[in-house]
Amino acid sequence: MAEEVDVIVLGMGVGGEEVGGRLADAGLSVVGIENRLVGGECPYWGCVPSKMMIRGSGLLAEGRRINGMAGTSEVFPDWAPVARRIREEATDFWDDKVAVDRFVKRGGRFVRGTGKLAGPKTVEVDGQTYTARRGVVVGTGTKAAVPPIPGLAETDFWTNKEAIEVEELPSSLTVLGGGAIGLELAQMFQRFGVRVTVVEAMDRLMSYEEPESSALITEVLQRDGVTVHTGCRADRVDGMTVHLADGREFTSEKLLVATGRTADLHKLGLDTVGLDPAAKELTVDGHMRAADGLWAVGDCTGHGAFTHMAMYQAAIAIRDILGQEGPPADYRAHPRVTFTDPEIGSVGLTEEAARHQGIHVQTAYTKLPEATRGWIHKVGNDGFIKLVADRDRDVLVGATSAGPTGGEVLSALAVAVHAQVPVHVLQHMIYAYPTFHRAIEAAVQQLEV
Repeated sequence: MAEEVDVIVLGMGVGGEEVGGRLADAGLSVVGIENRLVGGECPYWGCVPSKMMIRGSGLLAEGRRINGMAGTSEVFPDWAPVARRIREEATDFWDDKVAVDRFVKRGGRFVRGTGKLAGPKTVEVDGQTYTARRGVVVGTGTKAAVPPIPGLAETDFWTNKEAIEVEELPSSLTVLGGGAIGLELAQMFQRFGVRVTVVEAMDRLMSYEEPESSALITEVLQRDGVTVHTGCRADRVDGMTVHLADGREFTSEKLLVATGRTADLHKLGLDTVGLDPAAKELTVDGHMRAADGLWAVGDCTGHGAFTHMAMYQAAIAIRDILGQEGPPADYRAHPRVTFTDPEIGSVGLTEEAARHQGIHVQTAYTKLPEATRGWIHKVGNDGFIKLVADRDRDVLVGATSAGPTGGEVLSALAVAVHAQVPVHVLQHMIYAYPTFHRAIEAAVQQLEV
């Protein structure tokens, strides 16, 4: 016999956990279903532990920069405290008891299992059926995408999960994929003494970002000692040897596959609610509705595998379910940060994307070392500000902030894009001195109004 509740949350990742907890706070009866860990990828294999690793490698880099700036130094990497911190502080040894208890204390009911849709407002999990008076929220996330390279499936390769869980570092590592995850981990491992090679099929790293970002990160990685190969596709894999289509081959102790992420929707029962089970993503409207009585949030909606996107969409879905007023989703000022050193933050459209939309584009560019703070910072001051403006509307439609605190400086640019602050207003603001963000002023003065 089916059990009736107000809302069923299918997938308790970052977005699902937020929806379930907030709706329970509001007094609704909520069942949260998760077959892995409550909180999802971010706290266990993504944002939190990876940034702990990056923090460690950043300290090593800073230590090496002392020479010639403030004395002399000799740095000896030690992976043990990083691995210990990930286990003890970030993941509780990959145990979600704290997260489950938090949800239950807020009034939710937690079910460990693999659920699937079984009709409108209905979910089955391990033989039990639940129906929802208000509806179902899907937040089933994504998993690492593994390309169909001959021989790869028979190889003991890493995804981001194995890379995060590693207790002893390999001597060498080949990374397939030149996106954010692959590059963050590549630089981090290299700084801990691993010999790293990055192989990217596209003609440049971070091909979805500005060409200036690609050029900068390539230069920085090579300076760190990472071997970078772009425009080359893996033809087959034999053990830990990657064979490229042009005949070259690379052998390492470990192989990391970081070629993107994919939503696994075919087992979700989408056909029972009139949706395509072969879809790559769940199409939602501005209020996160995928169908009558069905909402979706997070990675599975195809708006980027970002924690902040899942939280943003969760807030919209919560308002809609509770009947509260609020604006629909607006992705024009979508921010994203790659936490390499330098950090590369971007928001909105790239120059190429803006031109593709027919926007009357004007750009501005300034190098961070030419700004006073960049000059003061000296070693480790790689970076730039790039602005993409719509001349017809006198607003920014995109921007990139690369530098030691590129992700933080991005916040000012994200506000400018989201709020459509006129360029002439940005040109007449007061910018604190000497800050990294003051480079924005140098760039914005280049734009015609």
